[in-house]
Amino acid sequence: MAILVPGGAGYIGSHTVYELIDSGEDVAVIDNLETGHEWAIHPKARFYKGDIRDRAFVDGVFEKEDIECVIHFAANSLVGESMTDPLKYYENNVHGTQVLLQSMLAHDVKKIVFSSTAAVYGEPVRTPIEESDPACPTNTYGDTKLTMEKMMAWTEKAHGLKYISLRYFNACGAHISGRIGEAHNPETHLIPLILQVPLGSREFISIYGDDYDTPDGTCIRDYIHVTDLADAHILAARHLNSGGESNIFNLGIGKGFSVREVIDCARYVTGHPIPEKTTPRRSGDPARLIASCKKANEVLGWSAKHTDISQMISSAWNWHRNTDLI
Repeated sequence: MAILVPGGAGYIGSHTVYELIDSGEDVAVIDNLETGHEWAIHPKARFYKGDIRDRAFVDGVFEKEDIECVIHFAANSLVGESMTDPLKYYENNVHGTQVLLQSMLAHDVKKIVFSSTAAVYGEPVRTPIEESDPACPTNTYGDTKLTMEKMMAWTEKAHGLKYISLRYFNACGAHISGRIGEAHNPETHLIPLILQVPLGSREFISIYGDDYDTPDGTCIRDYIHVTDLADAHILAARHLNSGGESNIFNLGIGKGFSVREVIDCARYVTGHPIPEKTTPRRSGDPARLIASCKKANEVLGWSAKHTDISQMISSAWNWHRNTDLI
């Protein structure tokens, strides 16, 4: 039996493929390489270049592979772009998932682990955020992910599909081997943006607002190492394969770090002064986003192994300063 990983050439998808293969699983990857990278695909994974919106292509993969479970990462994920080009996000994220599910059902594959996001919560009503809290997205990206969750829930009622949706917070870091890491174009995530300064491709790091109701006035986020995310996807797939029920889980470390704390830590890790400039707040940025991960711990037996922000930044720095792939 094989696990199919749509989006397996992307940041979190590629790290999950590495962990899957390192744990002895048989893996096939689908990716159109719009935002993924062929160099990020594990050499032992079978790679099919194509788009999940292409039903004939997806059917062809299912016909060639004896798939038991799908771990689904394929989606566009830039919040800003989702607000200026919302139809692109519904067409790719929602329609793409619809086609994938249709093909899965046609080939009697009824287990899927889904890469969701904390963006489904929008402005949180409390922190830490629990899975039962209201899901009210404030951007198109988050709304498409919530729509994909609902699509899976209704498909379960109609066809018996079993799914696990993993709502994760701020992914960061790189593989311990240094073989793969985070490479987006354009880059929008804080830690790689900070590291662009000591790498010489950025003069300073911008802080969007320093007047939030937090100890140092900057936004607080829950950061989670990409390898811990990968491990959670594997545990979720095994949960479904052993007869587990559909569910939704938050993934984070349960504590937050402010923008200034992350910058200061990056200065320590890199030995670079990393100049900063404060600019006005961005619309829709909540002051605090912190996950409650109690449910994932109790049901999946998952907990983050990397909880030191300096360790997370160090793994990213190790990859960025040594790679010639970006």
